[in-house]
Amino acid sequence: MSYLSLSFTLLFVVVSLVLSIWLRLGVERDIVIAAVRAGIQLLVVGYILKFVFASQQTIFILLMVALIIAVAAWNARGRAKAIPGAIWAILAGLVVTEIVTQGLLLGIGVVPFQARYIITITGMIIGNSMVAAGLLLNRLQREIENGRAEITAVLALGGSPKQAVYPRLKQAIRAGMIPTIDSTKTTGLVQLPGMMTGQIIAGADPVQAVRYQLMILFCILAGSAITSIVIGFLTYPKLFTPHQQLREG
Repeated sequence: MSYLSLSFTLLFVVVSLVLSIWLRLGVERDIVIAAVRAGIQLLVVGYILKFVFASQQTIFILLMVALIIAVAAWNARGRAKAIPGAIWAILAGLVVTEIVTQGLLLGIGVVPFQARYIITITGMIIGNSMVAAGLLLNRLQREIENGRAEITAVLALGGSPKQAVYPRLKQAIRAGMIPTIDSTKTTGLVQLPGMMTGQIIAGADPVQAVRYQLMILFCILAGSAITSIVIGFLTYPKLFTPHQQLREG
């Protein structure tokens, strides 16, 4: 696709702006910022990846993976500003997810240790894990606030913080995983995933594209579960004081 052809797709942005103005939604500025940021970010990333793919240096591959995880953790942290030290729990969850999923793929020889595989697969897995982390943290804080009286009562009766919060922690973990599960259920019926679509457009055999997409879907499913569980169990102790009292919201 040429830059000229790409420029014509800006008409879709114009359509969004016109609809926002017509309905007085007040999101025109956000639409423009989103479009400009997406364009700049993707172009910059494109040139960086071109360099990394050409160099095939392990250090550059690891730096890109670290950058992806750091940005995802920082973004998910916005959902847990009220939880002290939440950033470290999020980082731990994403790192564990990356090690388990990529380690398994590399260990069984499904993908080679090459930049074009490691970086792109990491982006898809960590991107979805970031969303799961945000949903988990949002739901966990809401569950704690709504069940504050019940949790306090369990603590007063001698229960541990884990016993007091566990039923609500499970609901939060479920909230982090459910969107990924639902998306996986409808893949191929409601939507054709991006990786599969891209390969087909590039001329790949559709069946081969399906195999790669299934690999990614299963990795994302595992990543969502691992991220939600690790972050959930690392985060809930931070909701309590050293004296095992529930912190004030």
